[in-house]
Amino acid sequence: MNNCNHKHVAVLGAGIVGINCALTLKTLGFEVTLIDKEGIGAGCSQRNAGHFATEQVFPLAESSLLWQLPKLLLDPLGPMALSPAYFPKALPWFLRFMANMPARTRNKNSNAIKALNKNAIEYYKPLLKEANAEHLLTTDGSLLVFEGTPYEQVKKHWQHYHSAGVNVELLDREKTLALEPKLSDSVNYSLFFTDVGHTASPAKICDVLAELAFTKGVSYQKLTVSNITTNNDKVIIHSEDKSFTYDQLVIATGAWSKEVLAKLGYKLPLEVERGYSLDLPKNESNLPSLTRPVASAERKFIMTPMQHGLRLSGTVEFAGLKQKPNYKRADLLFKHAEKLINEISPFDPESADEDQRWLGFRPSLPDSLPVIGKAPKHENIFCALGHQHLGLTQGAITGSLIGQLLSGEKTDVDLTPYSLARFN
Repeated sequence: MNNCNHKHVAVLGAGIVGINCALTLKTLGFEVTLIDKEGIGAGCSQRNAGHFATEQVFPLAESSLLWQLPKLLLDPLGPMALSPAYFPKALPWFLRFMANMPARTRNKNSNAIKALNKNAIEYYKPLLKEANAEHLLTTDGSLLVFEGTPYEQVKKHWQHYHSAGVNVELLDREKTLALEPKLSDSVNYSLFFTDVGHTASPAKICDVLAELAFTKGVSYQKLTVSNITTNNDKVIIHSEDKSFTYDQLVIATGAWSKEVLAKLGYKLPLEVERGYSLDLPKNESNLPSLTRPVASAERKFIMTPMQHGLRLSGTVEFAGLKQKPNYKRADLLFKHAEKLINEISPFDPESADEDQRWLGFRPSLPDSLPVIGKAPKHENIFCALGHQHLGLTQGAITGSLIGQLLSGEKTDVDLTPYSLARFN
């Protein structure tokens, strides 16, 4: 094991990516400490859409978005919104984002996403089996539904995915309703992605994998990191008046990675996509409204069956980490959902439980690729961050790749496209 047993690795960040890194490294024989300022799965990992979205192989940067930019600035409740006050700060990111729109660059980035997504779900299966939690992963596929989009346009969407190697079927209304009978008759067509999965509790997946890691001997420290320094072949993590020394460090800090990497002298053009969700209890029949994730092509949101009932997730808001949540964006998700589902649980924004609404921060880079690999100027610091909408999807494969990297093994996927060096 290349002297793994003699190396103590700190994994900074206890979201789904950090948990998978810690679990894999411990299984390989490293001594591992998992560090987070909030807790296990406390950020986006806790209340995301629960969708293992292996079909999402296209980068977000596409030229058709350019004409929508004025609307983004003017519609605070649109599917994508950009706070006018935040626009000057976000402008450098958007310029880099636009630089990734040309077809050649976009295709290269898409191939890199495919490489991670192709077998992403398979990497979870042995971990969940070992944790006696296979029931937390359901692989019944997902639907992308269309209401008013003409058939020829729907067919183009199908062709787009099919040409990219995604297993997808184009269904008419009858076949769509056969899969999801509670959907409204307003749905005319759907794309059925047969190979994707979902979980009824992303928080529970974090918990069971973290518990498995702790059972194997991973230790956990809840602390706020004030600085990171290096001394010879050691990494020193500073917190208030204490410091902790490790042989190696894996940075898996999601939306907070820009600030963390700046302490080490690296530039990271990371922007935060603020995503909202709304939880609905089970309906009066106590039966699930849906049996698999259903996304709306026109309304730009997704509905996922959960243990508690139904989770509505979606919309993108660029407003940074510090602006107050605009929970009207969460409430709007219900207005869309009631158009698509019959027998949906009622929701009144005025009397709603505060816990029903949620805001999470997605760590997005302009090329839609994560950063996975060794830090260019540090032999003992590694990155596993910036997974944008695909943190849950790519969590287990990222952990496996980090394990292979630190063990000196050949990685299952070529890590060149995900290197931090592309920004430094």
